[in-house]
Amino acid sequence: MKNIRSAQFSTEAYSKSELDSGTIFAPRFNADGLIIAIAVDADDNTILMLAHMNAEALSMSLTTGIATYWSRSRKALWKKGETSGNIQQIVEMRTDCDQDAILLRVRTLDTGANCHTGRKSCFYRTVTMDETGQTALIFDDADHPRFDPNIVYK
Repeated sequence: MKNIRSAQFSTEAYSKSELDSGTIFAPRFNADGLIIAIAVDADDNTILMLAHMNAEALSMSLTTGIATYWSRSRKALWKKGETSGNIQQIVEMRTDCDQDAILLRVRTLDTGANCHTGRKSCFYRTVTMDETGQTALIFDDADHPRFDPNIVYK
């Protein structure tokens, strides 16, 4: 992702046609001022995580090339990997058709973990249902923790 001096995007309201088919980047933030951001591994397309961005996080992500999100629980900007060292470098940023979601293709530094549990992906369990309708979660054997969160996040 190219570093630029300051990221500017339109905050004006556009028609559905302009949003769907135009060339103006006009992200549509929800009533809380947030937009969904999905991070995907740029090399193997593993879905890594889902987070939210506010306008400042989106601008910082565009400007620095480092994924920055809005933490809803802490109510603060969150530069992904700042504590763990697993910084997400943005390779490409996309938006969906009506510009209310962002897709980040990233390369994750250090151990390559993107989840606070130490795993590569936050999506490390499959939801299953048996014949009685009972649901359960099955762990993905391929995604073991890459670091100990109890040590990293003391």
